[in-house]
Amino acid sequence: MEKYSAFKLLKHSFSHHENWKRVWRSVSPKKSYDVVVVGGGGHGLATAYYLAKNHGIKNIAVLEKGFLGGGNTARNTTIIRSNYLWDEAAQLYELSLKLWEGLSRDLNYNVMFSQRGVLNLGHSLQDMRDIERRVNANRLNGIDGHVVFPDDIKKIAPLINISKDVRYPILGASYQPRGGTARHDAVAWGYARAADALGVDILQHTPVTGINCSEGKIKSVQTNHGEIFAKKVACVVAGNSGVLASMAGFKLPIESRPLQALVSEPLKPCLDTVVMSNAVHGYVSQSNKGDLVIGAGVDSYNGYGQRGSFHIIEHTLQAICELFPSFSRVQMNRQWGGVVDTTPDACPIIGLTPIKNLYMNCGWGTGGFKATPGSGYVFADTVANGTPHKLAAPFSIERFYTGALIDEHGAAGVAH
Repeated sequence: MEKYSAFKLLKHSFSHHENWKRVWRSVSPKKSYDVVVVGGGGHGLATAYYLAKNHGIKNIAVLEKGFLGGGNTARNTTIIRSNYLWDEAAQLYELSLKLWEGLSRDLNYNVMFSQRGVLNLGHSLQDMRDIERRVNANRLNGIDGHVVFPDDIKKIAPLINISKDVRYPILGASYQPRGGTARHDAVAWGYARAADALGVDILQHTPVTGINCSEGKIKSVQTNHGEIFAKKVACVVAGNSGVLASMAGFKLPIESRPLQALVSEPLKPCLDTVVMSNAVHGYVSQSNKGDLVIGAGVDSYNGYGQRGSFHIIEHTLQAICELFPSFSRVQMNRQWGGVVDTTPDACPIIGLTPIKNLYMNCGWGTGGFKATPGSGYVFADTVANGTPHKLAAPFSIERFYTGALIDEHGAAGVAH
């Protein structure tokens, strides 16, 4: 791997930047691997990277049915925060946030992580009680955050409407200064580049069409390049997790739904934080290119289509214009959808499955991007050792039998 630096930038300028090496290799699949990671999004690439870096496993393949980071990684709204209520979720997301803080240096790739802060608005007395409870719980877990009130919010986001005459007046918010955003494409590319440098084979346009098991143990995966044998298989495929589980002969307690988002035309800098609201249900930030990145909740129906219903977009835009009246003059540029996998308690499933040496990391729903480094870190540890990492243990599939649920669904404001 060619190390990026200011010196290299200067050196390549003399050749008009035409001689940079490819970011990762284009390889043909081997007949067998120690670990096959199915899914070439942020979580899958992070898993492969930490398997190679932390556990010394180099004979790894990442199988991606399309192009790297072309699924949900490319279709999310890039919000990063760790201010969740329950200990299990808060600790996992806080690990992730700490990894985010050093990720660009670790990968030698600028993932454009911007710690601009995250506001979770409260519009009723009950909202404010929930916010105070969550902030206090965060402090007990060592997570930054404090309660702010309308005048403070106005200083952080000057364009926001704090009038008392609106349908849902803003009474306050929780504020996590260490939260922010990152560039989703750069995260996938950075992990892919770093994993490739450690010897990981990255295979694009290689869909898995079957999973072969023998005597309750994983044997191989079937692809368009033929059968690939593997000692262990780690599946990280978001909304398609149920499809892969059915190939292996078991079911997961998840549903797949479209999650929509949209961006506006580019604007001059006007919003240097992330604003989220559960009552009017919308969230907005401004990207480095100047466009407003807007999203809300999942569509009400199940499906695998990467597009959703127009009324969701309409509802979301109404919410944003209610919070920021001046944004009503802005034109929408494009919209898209991803396929997210939701569990009954809105928390992920990380760990072992009924098939020996087959591991699943799924169920992140609308909150997967912010967990990318932490998810890859604990999942790699789980796959390498064959037992759940201590932070991943509460997220096992068995919790749906035992009743030890982590009900983060309504606990942390919006789930994003």
